[in-house]
Amino acid sequence: SADVKFWHDNLMLDENVIASTKDYVLVGGEQMTVTTPDAQTVVFNLPAPKPGLLSHFANHYAQGFQPMHVLGKFHPAIDENADANAQALGFENGYAAIKAYFGSSDWMDTPTPMLAHPDLVAAMPFAAAPTLESHIVIAESTEGRHFVANPYYFKVDTTGQQLPYISEQDETFVTETEVRVLKMVNGEVDYKTQSLLLDMAPLLLDGMEKGDYTVEMRPVISNPSFSFNVTSDDEEKRAVFSDLRFRTAMSAAMNRDEINEVAFFGLGTPTQYVALSPAPTWVSDEMLNYNIAFDQDKANGLLDEIGLIDRDGDGFRDLPSGASLVLNVQFASQGMSSKVAELVAQHWSDVGVKTTVKEVTSDEYRSAQSANSLDVGAWNKSMPVAVLMGNNELFKAPFENYFGHRTGMLWAEYIETDGASGIEPPAYVTEMSADVDAFQSAIPGSDASAEIGARKVKSMVENQLFIGTVMAVAPTFHRNALKNVPQFQTASYDYYWAYPY
Repeated sequence: SADVKFWHDNLMLDENVIASTKDYVLVGGEQMTVTTPDAQTVVFNLPAPKPGLLSHFANHYAQGFQPMHVLGKFHPAIDENADANAQALGFENGYAAIKAYFGSSDWMDTPTPMLAHPDLVAAMPFAAAPTLESHIVIAESTEGRHFVANPYYFKVDTTGQQLPYISEQDETFVTETEVRVLKMVNGEVDYKTQSLLLDMAPLLLDGMEKGDYTVEMRPVISNPSFSFNVTSDDEEKRAVFSDLRFRTAMSAAMNRDEINEVAFFGLGTPTQYVALSPAPTWVSDEMLNYNIAFDQDKANGLLDEIGLIDRDGDGFRDLPSGASLVLNVQFASQGMSSKVAELVAQHWSDVGVKTTVKEVTSDEYRSAQSANSLDVGAWNKSMPVAVLMGNNELFKAPFENYFGHRTGMLWAEYIETDGASGIEPPAYVTEMSADVDAFQSAIPGSDASAEIGARKVKSMVENQLFIGTVMAVAPTFHRNALKNVPQFQTASYDYYWAYPY
């Protein structure tokens, strides 16, 4: 129980570790408290109801516990010699040593000291933080990680045999999509679900018999979606992106039937972004189909109306000042198929909004997004309602975390600083924030829950902050030599890829 309290009090609530408290450890924006009556009992004291708290712990990547016996030695609230303990290992202070193990976030895949501090790791008590996971990282480089079975893993199978069965495994980092597919076809990969896109399926399916592996198609949860930087540092672009007529026009300019046929082989369904997937019963068909009809006349009319016209005769629209309007779409294959990005860019260019496309790494995309330097966000987005019960980020600016799809970065800054910096968000953003807090406190399945849920979805959809494309299927892959692989019901990060709870 001390490890849970340490995680909550000394990591999640300490701004030296997590700069801004995560919404999922808050209840309606207020802090809860954690008490530990004994070594095995944890009590969460909530300022308001939050039925989804346990749902959050069941599905989120962050673990609600951390090894106090290791990290506590470097935390000044736990050990008065924290800085000295860290400095003896070569770190500036205790918080630097905590960062070496825990990272700057609660993301489980944060680099271990073996990668982040190879010059210091030999003197550290552990090369990686102790874990309750099935496997332990014993080697890490920019090429990948090597894991061995955790001898203290707490699970056994139905016959009493110690788990995990697999003694060692390698995780190899491959950034190039073509190389990734080639390795699978050549039998160099045992198992993969993350970053597999439907447009990889033909090659994978063709090689199944020869490669002795299995590919299965499973429904996705996330909708490949686009957004515009409504708080862009470029004030003229910000004015355009903040105009609902522009966002409405860009959705109408998308030919989702073409996207479905070209990028998804006709296996998908054109769908507007509604934040939640599968859609609860209180999300209406009107919302799912809102402004998804391909209508270039509508798009052109709205763009003309807001003064985006071709002023220099080059065939593309210019800003009201006369400067060229060029949208730069950066995307990463982890978050979106290149075919989707390229098709949408062409659709927007077809209505006179010049759009360029560039594939980048996930890290490059996230860094640019965090720096508020993207024109267009392009990443899969949505979550099941069970996840929303414990995690409200899809309805609070900037509408997801560092690893997801965000917009309104300066709205979030304004809210976090109580108006000291950033840009004041419009009223509907404040209303959605209040609604998701109320939704999380309502009784799941109640009329009140459905009413609040429908209202916040309606606001999100009608304001077109995120524009959805097509919901389809995605492949999962495993070599046939790997036994006891379950048949997954979805191909989805939202359920931690492989383990629906």
